[in-house]
Amino acid sequence: MLLLTWRAGNRLWRELKDLPLRAAVALGASGLGQPARPAQLLKAYGIVLPIGLFAWWAMPQITLVMTPSIDAWVVHRSPGPIHRGDLISFTLSDPIVGPKPVAITKYALCLPGDQISMVEKRGIGGLIANGWYYCNGRLMGVSKPATRNGKALIHWQPDSPHIREGMIFVGSRHPDGYDSRYYGPVAVERLTRMEKLL
Repeated sequence: MLLLTWRAGNRLWRELKDLPLRAAVALGASGLGQPARPAQLLKAYGIVLPIGLFAWWAMPQITLVMTPSIDAWVVHRSPGPIHRGDLISFTLSDPIVGPKPVAITKYALCLPGDQISMVEKRGIGGLIANGWYYCNGRLMGVSKPATRNGKALIHWQPDSPHIREGMIFVGSRHPDGYDSRYYGPVAVERLTRMEKLL
């Protein structure tokens, strides 16, 4: 144990002893033991600072998509009216997605005034039902009775034959997507129109 402590202390001393030499290299010296060249440091700042400032400005403008349910990796805000098929983003608070609200990116699938219908179909044995969701007669997706880790899912039941004013049914065609099939249409004022970058 004493030997290990001695070796660790010896290594730490060598690192501290070389610290001024490493600082000189960081300040633009061509190598250990060479004099510092502050002009090199200024050139490095001239390159690194604009890149850092651009990243600082650009990062809040984009959103990384962490789900396979939509065909995009990076999206950005694109204000304007939401049309069918547009990417949208909003914050979701729901026990299924976790204890904290999360940012969700989906597609606008069924708009205010569109006809909405859901057909419940029973599985083998007739115990578990899936909901088949249609917008203007076109299939949007099918709900599942449980998540992949076994949590029970309750599919949304339309209470009107049309999407209500100020609401949009959001989702994707991904079978495991968690969207309006389960929590219903989302208020338009909660949605931000997005565009795909990558």
